[in-house]
Amino acid sequence: MPSTPPASLISSQAILVALLITLPLPITVSILGELDWGPVLSGYLAVLLLGSAYMAIGLAVSARCDNQIVSLLVASAVCGGFYFVGTAAITDFFTHSNAELFRQLGTGARFEDITRGVIDLRDLYYYVSLCVVFLVLNTYFLEQERWVLHKRTTHHKRWQAMSALLAINVLAANLWLGQLPKLRLDTTQGQQYSISDATQMYLAQLQEPLLIRGYFSDKTHPLLAPLVPQLTDLLEEYQVVADGRVRVEIIDPQQHPELEAQANQQFGIKPVPFQVADRYQASVVSSYFNVVVQYGDEHQVLGFRDLIEVNARAESDVEVLLRNPEHDITRAIKSVLQDYQSAGNLFDTVRQPLTFTGYISADDKLPEQLVTFKQTLNEQLQQVELKAQGKFTINLIEPEANGGLVAQQIGQDYGFEPMSTSLFSNESFYFYLTLSGGEQVVQIPLEDMQASSFERNLNAAIKRFAKGFTKNVAFVAATKPGGYGMPQAQFRNLEQMLGAQLNVQKEDLTDGQVSGEADILMLMAPDSLDEKQLFAVDQFLMKGGTVVAATSPYSVDLSRGTLAMQHHQSGLNDWLAHHGLTIEDSLVMDPSNAAFPIPITRNVGGFQLQEMRMLDYPYFVDVRDGLNKDNLITSQLPQLTMAWASPIAVDKARSDIAYTPLIESSDKAWTSSSVDIMPKLNEQGEASYLSESETSKRLLGVIAQGKFNSFFADKENPLLTKQQTQEDAEQDTETAPEPQTLEVSSVIKHASDSARIILFSSNDFVQDQVLQLSGGVSQSDYLNALQLMVNAVDWALEDTALMSIRSRGSFNRTLAPLEQSEQQAWEYGNYAFALLMLLAMAFWAQMQRKRKQQQYLAWIAQ
Repeated sequence: MPSTPPASLISSQAILVALLITLPLPITVSILGELDWGPVLSGYLAVLLLGSAYMAIGLAVSARCDNQIVSLLVASAVCGGFYFVGTAAITDFFTHSNAELFRQLGTGARFEDITRGVIDLRDLYYYVSLCVVFLVLNTYFLEQERWVLHKRTTHHKRWQAMSALLAINVLAANLWLGQLPKLRLDTTQGQQYSISDATQMYLAQLQEPLLIRGYFSDKTHPLLAPLVPQLTDLLEEYQVVADGRVRVEIIDPQQHPELEAQANQQFGIKPVPFQVADRYQASVVSSYFNVVVQYGDEHQVLGFRDLIEVNARAESDVEVLLRNPEHDITRAIKSVLQDYQSAGNLFDTVRQPLTFTGYISADDKLPEQLVTFKQTLNEQLQQVELKAQGKFTINLIEPEANGGLVAQQIGQDYGFEPMSTSLFSNESFYFYLTLSGGEQVVQIPLEDMQASSFERNLNAAIKRFAKGFTKNVAFVAATKPGGYGMPQAQFRNLEQMLGAQLNVQKEDLTDGQVSGEADILMLMAPDSLDEKQLFAVDQFLMKGGTVVAATSPYSVDLSRGTLAMQHHQSGLNDWLAHHGLTIEDSLVMDPSNAAFPIPITRNVGGFQLQEMRMLDYPYFVDVRDGLNKDNLITSQLPQLTMAWASPIAVDKARSDIAYTPLIESSDKAWTSSSVDIMPKLNEQGEASYLSESETSKRLLGVIAQGKFNSFFADKENPLLTKQQTQEDAEQDTETAPEPQTLEVSSVIKHASDSARIILFSSNDFVQDQVLQLSGGVSQSDYLNALQLMVNAVDWALEDTALMSIRSRGSFNRTLAPLEQSEQQAWEYGNYAFALLMLLAMAFWAQMQRKRKQQQYLAWIAQ
């Protein structure tokens, strides 16, 4: 029996009722946490579109079939076919281009695109076209019921022609829309699936066309195949946004031998062998999954390891996702752009005039070696002035002139004190070199007073005023040996993440100074810094630098497969206390914590099975609300696990230094000084901890910024002290002294306003083994802590563009922790509301039926 209008009305009502019943679920989530309503509303729209299309199919099939059972089976088969054709079960048998065609034909792939919050005009029209086509067929089939079957008239032919033309044109419009630029609306909060403003900023800096070429093999690993269309769509977005400045090419090297040869020879790209197995056979497929970004003569290659992340929940449950493709591609664009710019004149990227100021004493007061260096310096400065095109000015000042007014001024402004060549020398002089532009002043170190060293340090100073140059990170990590002679703490993941966009240089502080090329100094779990090394850190800060330190009085030892805590001496305690920062000798424990994975062995039917069990571990402080939402370092992080952290106390009485909290524990946290950190289990095998001290919020990360005074302001210069000790030793042995390089040093007594200390009170929260532990049973590294450190570096270097893109890769939102009773109350409340809605709809339908019956009886009575 053909479908009737009431049947279609009932179907539409059923869809609306089903959606209405689920509405309390997102409302509940929005009450318990921060909900992005964009994908939720898009999901409801997707359900309406998909339901409407399937309803139209059902109407058309029902109008053609006389039996309702047959109609149901055929409609289900047609709807299932439309959904199944775009799934991986079908597309895996075809190449990328053909597989993408099948995905566009299927209703499921477009449904998933809309539910993630991206409403594309082509997806909307696809569902509308299905509805129109099958409604046309439904109308035609119903009209056909009125015809005489053995006779064809002009009226019949007109109906057939009009129906066919209308259906064909409606379907053909999908092909026409597919050729147009994407017209879509990103409904997610922060527009997670659109090209960010930061990427557009880098694209606007392009002076000539940029080439982005994707090398993707048609036959590749099944887990990588679904990622190809996602990556292709993103690359096309770059081309659209760049407005002609970016050219995107997607090729299969194995079908273009000349391009494959270019990829192998020019870019060093080789096919990667992947093992592919199914129930029938196992084989090895060599395929490409690379993206090349080329700008001028510079290029950078991104392989599949740079673009994906793997989540392994079990041996047979592996999920492969794109990590954060926009960040990776934009980072590559920034890198080639910087390399291209650095190959030319430095001053082409300097947008303000620079002034070189040398505070240098008269020749008769300088040591002979400095007089020679002064002549070399003048020659090099003249050459730089010629290349600077009017952007470089030389200003040499004698501080002692005019009664020493300049000497007093630079002492007050920069902390520049008279220099000397030895601790007991009565001769003093000035030899300070600075480069200034606007309000920024950079001091240029003397180092070994060679022409090559001065040129390198001057170029490094100029780059700080230029746009688009790669910054340098001086990296100092713990070297205390652990098991098998390896360092106890390793930070390879952090170095790799920083090295993707910065120059990471291992810094040796034993010479008492930080390299002049360093833009920022990172101290990761520093171990027993002596006075000379501490002097290097102090003077780097006094020169206006930023020091990022991760340190604590405790350090975990995981080198021998055990979990042991030991006391740790960093050598920074007194220096930090001098600047109003004190790390207490205890560990923070918090009931809001991340789980700790422990292997548990179970006996099942005589077989020993080992599984990972997640236990509450208060030493892994789970920070959510305690992240500073007003600072870019932490504002975009969804969550942070601080492992084995100590509380920080700040001197609130200091008016010369401003302290900005970054990370705080919950107000229920307490502290413990015990080094027994093994998980404690009760008789039921559950974690059991009790607070050992007063509970309150504990500060775990902080920024200190202001007018720092040198820790060595009233102390002897460690560099000159060592030199004097060596001279005394040579005199005692009465041996001929070896010729030494002239040691010139002084203590800068206070820092400029640009100096900053960023302190995190844990030695271990970003070390490699701890990151893997924080990843839990997923067997993947925990990335939020790494993103925190990279954000801190970017913020200190005032490079917030990539930081904003990086945070877009972590936009998951978590619910506030609830007691079991609260969880059950919300859960059963939603069940009860759904049941009440069903009862209300049933009551309304019954009342409608009675009302119609009464109207019918009244009509009969009349």
